[in-house]
Amino acid sequence: MKRIKYRKVRKVQPNYYEYTGAYKNDPVEMQLFTYDEQGCKEYQKVQLDVIQKECASPQNQNTIKWLNIHGLHDVELIKQIGDLLHVESFIIGDILNTSRRTRIEELGNDILFFSVKSVLPEEEEGSMATEQISFLLKDNMIISFQEKKSDYFSHIRERIRTGVGVIRKKKNDYLLYLMLDAIMENFFVTIEKYEDRIEALNMQAKTDQRADFIADVEKAKENLNFLKRSITPIREALFNIKNDEDEQDYEVIESTSYTFFTRLHQKSLELLDQIEYDMNSLDSASNFYYSAQGQRMNEIMKTLTIFSVVFMPMTFVVGVYGMNFDHIPELHFKNGYFYALGLMVTLALIMIIYFKRKKWF
Repeated sequence: MKRIKYRKVRKVQPNYYEYTGAYKNDPVEMQLFTYDEQGCKEYQKVQLDVIQKECASPQNQNTIKWLNIHGLHDVELIKQIGDLLHVESFIIGDILNTSRRTRIEELGNDILFFSVKSVLPEEEEGSMATEQISFLLKDNMIISFQEKKSDYFSHIRERIRTGVGVIRKKKNDYLLYLMLDAIMENFFVTIEKYEDRIEALNMQAKTDQRADFIADVEKAKENLNFLKRSITPIREALFNIKNDEDEQDYEVIESTSYTFFTRLHQKSLELLDQIEYDMNSLDSASNFYYSAQGQRMNEIMKTLTIFSVVFMPMTFVVGVYGMNFDHIPELHFKNGYFYALGLMVTLALIMIIYFKRKKWF
């Protein structure tokens, strides 16, 4: 099983932009959606000049614009995207530095920055793919920054194309909610896969005596701890949004959308509760394994002790008649050998009957 590590924050110099993630070979692609209640337009592999033109067009002032970027290793392009929304340089640095903690921050009164960790299980047992996804909201525009190409938001794109639901009637904060909800669902998928592994470990604890069983349990705990450390900051960020509903500190989020983020906060609590339950299940598996091992060791020691005690009188008899004294009367008995054997067998039988009545075995 591949060990999952929570990466430490890279020390990046101020005003120096560097992509710190692992996905540096895939080409950078951008997709642009512009939509309203009447219809939508979609641009695949769009260039920056087309984006600037669409954003500046008077016809698109009231439409929602969603720019999705796959790939962050083109630092210059990310800087130009940041200039398009006039965001501070440190936000660009946080988008590129993928080891940062999940957080939400409002820049002035018109820009909202949200950065989260997303995970999905991989085919290799016990491993998961991690990715940082960042969002910038301003006016009627939302930009999502993904490290690599994935299908996290395919169902959202399809809803925009077909006009299913209320997505084309809502503002960009509702689109942010849908994307965060998709990320949260990825956590549910990942935890569900780990629960299958946890169930198998619980079954192994009752039948498996392998020495590396505990190592498998500890690896599963490490992965669950990683998930917990990824979800906890999301819960805190969503808690801030939920608590600021009355004051409406986040100007980019409409008052009617706070209910949706409250639902996301509830989902984060459910995820953390499920992880806590799974951690307790692993602890139970470990405790059962250690108890079974202890019981097995007790049975072995009891068996060895009984054998030792049964043969102790025989050893005593052998020792007495094995002494090198000249005058041991029994040595001259014609059938002394058979008498000694009979004595040893009789003593053994007496002790076995005594242990049996005591129910020691």
